[in-house]
Order: sequence, then C-alpha cells, then structure tokens
Amino acid sequence: MNNLTKSLWLLGSTIVICCLIYPLVVWAIGQTFFPFTANGSMVTGPDGKLVGSLQIAQPFTKDEYFQPRPSAASYDGSASASSTLAASNYLLRDRVARMLGPIVTYASGPKKGQLVAPDVEAWFQQDRYQGNPHIVAQWADNHNELAQSWVSADPTHAPYITDWAKAHKAEVADWVKQNPGTPQPQASDLAVMFFENFSKEYPGKFPSAVTTQLLGGKSQTAIGPVASGSDVQSIFFDMWRQDHADADLANVPGDMVTTSGSGLDPHITLQNAEYQLDRVASKWATDTKHDPSQVRTEIDQILQTDAFAPLGGLVGEKMINVLQVNLELTKRYGAPQG
Repeated sequence: MNNLTKSLWLLGSTIVICCLIYPLVVWAIGQTFFPFTANGSMVTGPDGKLVGSLQIAQPFTKDEYFQPRPSAASYDGSASASSTLAASNYLLRDRVARMLGPIVTYASGPKKGQLVAPDVEAWFQQDRYQGNPHIVAQWADNHNELAQSWVSADPTHAPYITDWAKAHKAEVADWVKQNPGTPQPQASDLAVMFFENFSKEYPGKFPSAVTTQLLGGKSQTAIGPVASGSDVQSIFFDMWRQDHADADLANVPGDMVTTSGSGLDPHITLQNAEYQLDRVASKWATDTKHDPSQVRTEIDQILQTDAFAPLGGLVGEKMINVLQVNLELTKRYGAPQG
C-alpha cells in the first residue's frame, strides 16, 4: 500500500509539472519576451489581412516577386517533407533542369549574359536529338514516368489524351492487343504512345496551353501544339544540354534549384535574391512606369537592409526572408498588375 501511494503521488506530481506548470511557464515566457515569434510570426499585408507566417515558405508566381526555394511539400505547412530523391534518380535531374531552362545564361562567348532559352527553342524546332528525329517521342520513350506524370500535371491534360484516343481508335486497339492486361486503358496508360504519335503529327512541337482571344475581349485556354514557351524551355533543356555539352553556362545559386529538408524554408540566400533582382526590378519598373535603374537600386537597397546571417553574422551566408521582402515591395509599389 505504501508503494502504491508513493507511485500515485509521483504520477500526480509528474502530470502537474509536465502537463500544467511547465507549459504555463513556457507560454508565459514566450508571451512576455517573444510574443511575435511565440504566436507564429504571423504578418499582415497592406490591407491588414493575414498573409502568412515568416517561418513557413509560400509560393510566389508573379514576376514582380522574389521566389522561394522549390518545395517537395508543395508549400503545405501540414505536409513538411523532403523530396528523398537520390542523386542517381533522373526525376531529380529533370526537376533541376526544368528550373534551369528558362533562367540560365551563357557564361562566355558572343552570347555571354544572354538567356539559353531561345536557343533551346530553336534546337527543339529542328526536331533532332543525338542525330535522330522526333525529340518528343525520344523524350517519352526514354522517360516513361515523365510522360505519364505529364497527364496528371494539369486537369486539362488527361481529357486531351482521351479526346486524342477517340480520334485514333486503331492505334489504341493495337496498344490493347499488345497489353491484354489493360483492356480499358486510361490516359496515363496511353501517354507514351500519345507522345510518339504527337511527335510524328507535329514535328518540333509539344502539347501545351494555348490562349486565344475571343469576341468580347474574353480569352480561352486549351491544349495545342506549340514550338516555344516555358514548357519547351524547361522540359527539353536537359536534352539540349546533352546535345550541347561544350556550351559554357553560368552557374546559378544552389538554393535556387534545391529543396530544403522540410520543403518549407522561408529564406533564400542573398546571392539567390540578387540573381532574381533583374527580373523583379524590370517587372516593377514596367508596372509603375518608373526608371528601371532607380527601381533596381531601390529594391537592391531593400535586400541589403533585410539581409542577415545566422548568429549575428558569425556563421553562414547572408539570407533574406522571401515573404518579408515581397511584402515590402507591395507596400512600396502597390499590388502587381494583372
């Protein structure tokens, strides 16, 4: 009985200390000395509405804003995760290549400082890779998983392949004969065959979103064959690079194309921000009709002011908080156009 009493006292005191006193002490210290951080580092926009936390990354797609590191968790605060892709996994190479295609520049030669993207498009339109025709078909044949993932990348892709299948019943019937275990193939099952056929019907083109203007000022977006644009620049950059291995390309900041362990890192290096500076400044100058050089100087000053390094600058590279800087841009220049 004596041992039972002591055990119950120990259990009770442990519950009171760990579940009541300790949390209250920590809460009191946080609310007294670090109220902003303790409450999630939540910030508001110019209109006074909450826009997010300075501790969790969120996507910014407009050119007026600095963009965070890529996220394997799709910037979902409830699904923190890394990509877990090994260096030998082609999906990792493909993801990095897609980010590089539209932004990488030449490091030397007559085109020094110019974007590689226009040359990727011109090479793609010639429709030859490693000396063989039909670039899109080769891409789909060599990387089945990428062709299949294209189907689920956008809600309009699967219906486009379904419509294609209805117009190519003979090809689909032949595919079913070769794959008797799939008598009713879905769009993803037909992805590789679709791209093989598409490459022959539309050489030097790729299925992508095309926006057309309708009467009354309205617009309509649908999938159609394109020979240029961000899809061509990103998806086929790696194949272009293999065909142009001797091209001297400029390096980009590592954190611009790599995910963090959590997928929610709210910071980027100052070097990364400065790499994006020309794009951001140019877009704001166009929106505000201000002098581009003046706008660039103003935004660079914001970066230099907000930049910090861990432990008061004792270790690590200088970083900026993406959300914080983008909020300052909005406060200074207003909301982006469009």
